[in-house]
Amino acid sequence: MLRYWNPYAAGVALGLVLFAAYFVTGNGLGASGGVARVVAEAEKAVAPGHVDRSPFLAPLAGGENNPLDHRLVWMILGTVIGGFISGLLAGRVRVETYRGPRIGVKTRWMLAFLGGILMGYGAGMGRGCTSGQALSGGAVLAVGSWAFMMMVFAGAYALAYPLRKVWN
Repeated sequence: MLRYWNPYAAGVALGLVLFAAYFVTGNGLGASGGVARVVAEAEKAVAPGHVDRSPFLAPLAGGENNPLDHRLVWMILGTVIGGFISGLLAGRVRVETYRGPRIGVKTRWMLAFLGGILMGYGAGMGRGCTSGQALSGGAVLAVGSWAFMMMVFAGAYALAYPLRKVWN
């Protein structure tokens, strides 16, 4: 099995990827916009009338708009495929649930989904996910992005102590 990357080397590599994204496309990295477009496409397949009337969804998928024809959708697809290939090469692809000894698998999945829902809602309120806000916004010294990340870390520290028994 391949070893994990040195975190400093991985950080430098991520910075180079971010620089390349700005250099090649003129845009940074982010995921929440791509996820919103995939969800808009799914909703368009089920309830196209609702998509056309929704102030949030109409610009993404209303009328003849193809929400999947966007760079962020392709970035997410590349991230998933690249992550899977990386896991295959490192011998780490398996079905398992990481959890602490005091938590059951169902509870772990419930907490993971709850955390994902809260993070997705927060990404919408914060006008971007952590990758878009912290990496792309932080790289261009956007004050809102730096404030966002300070609050992410403050929230993580505030919840770490009360939730430690769930994990350990």
